Amino acid sequence: MNFQLLCVIRTAVYLAVFYIVYSLLLSRDTNYSRNRAYILLAVSASFFLPLITFRPSTGIAGDFFGKLLPEVYVTSSGSGLSTFITSIPQSFSGRISIIYLAGLGLFLLKFILDLGNLFVLIQNNRKSGSRIIKFHTFPTAGFSAMGYIFINSSIDSNDAEEIIKHERNHLNKNHFLDIIFMELAKSLQWFNPFIYLFDRSLRAVHEFQVDNECIRAGASIPSYQQLLLRQIFKAGHMNLSNSFSNPSLTRKRIIMMSKRKSSAITNLKFLAIIPLALIAFIFISAGRNETSFPGSSTQIFDQGKSIISPADTGENPFVVVEQMPQYQGGDAALLKYIATNAVYPESAMKNNIQGKVIVRFCVTAKGGIDKISVLTNTDQSLNEEAIRVVRSLTGFIPGRQGGKPVPVWYMVPVNFKLK
Repeated sequence: MNFQLLCVIRTAVYLAVFYIVYSLLLSRDTNYSRNRAYILLAVSASFFLPLITFRPSTGIAGDFFGKLLPEVYVTSSGSGLSTFITSIPQSFSGRISIIYLAGLGLFLLKFILDLGNLFVLIQNNRKSGSRIIKFHTFPTAGFSAMGYIFINSSIDSNDAEEIIKHERNHLNKNHFLDIIFMELAKSLQWFNPFIYLFDRSLRAVHEFQVDNECIRAGASIPSYQQLLLRQIFKAGHMNLSNSFSNPSLTRKRIIMMSKRKSSAITNLKFLAIIPLALIAFIFISAGRNETSFPGSSTQIFDQGKSIISPADTGENPFVVVEQMPQYQGGDAALLKYIATNAVYPESAMKNNIQGKVIVRFCVTAKGGIDKISVLTNTDQSLNEEAIRVVRSLTGFIPGRQGGKPVPVWYMVPVNFKLK
């Protein structure tokens, strides 16, 4: 799995963790400014934290971590190479990456089209010197976006005045910037239901916050609630705006207007959030580096343990890095080299022995090979041949993490088959 795809997955996990924390600890409070700040910080952190790799002093990954190459077949007749070359499947992570990028492209296109629709609406309806635009083609009472307030021309003048006050508060608090940020985040995490829950929660907080400002400025709660109910049937909703008559939020807004205000002591909930965030960081963003096994004079499977080659340098390799090592010619050339140069051991052919040998090795920070081991309990002659071929590999461009060359684990299954 490449580093970029791993970051996308880690981001999805962070979003899930942070949203669950928000839902359980903060969502019912009336401290709207704090809730808004939490949502924006949580979403931002979810995209930033996966870029940081935490390297613990002891290994946390198991023996079978590392870049797993497609299987190489070595046959007793030497005819397995052509089969191998034509049957290299596209990796699972590669297919997932293509699907992800296709979704990202579609969501970004939709975002651009939504922005374009707003620009057209502004250009066709704005009057010089005014930030209020009247329209009649869209079924909503009013909304605000891009520094403008949009009012349906069919709205009663008294209602329109109250809606304009409401939407002006959205503009004063720069809520439109929050929405743009969340739309971009949704594009990057389009497959993740938690980003949509965060988006819905943020839009709700916007409305709670502005409703509260209007009531503090003198609006009567009953009359304000009646205004909401009068506009509920104008159910249209612009995706990139704060819409006054968003029907999915009306009930919650009416409830929150009459809810008892949360005390200042509820801010202490953040003290519980900090350790939870640290725990999530340790479990999600650990660098998956490993400590070495003890050195040995052999390189074969022995009593169920992986034995490391004497070339062990003592460095702790990574499993995934920002820029993975590259064999000159790519993975296909690497596998072709192994398939071409591996020789079926005569003793194994004579004794009718076949089997799969999974060889793990480290591509060092200098592009060499060390820490060779066998992770499967197969015949000794097959193990030794697989190790011999892997040890002869040269020509790697080292992997990089944070711009610095680092060692990285690799694994390759070498399948010895009798013909």
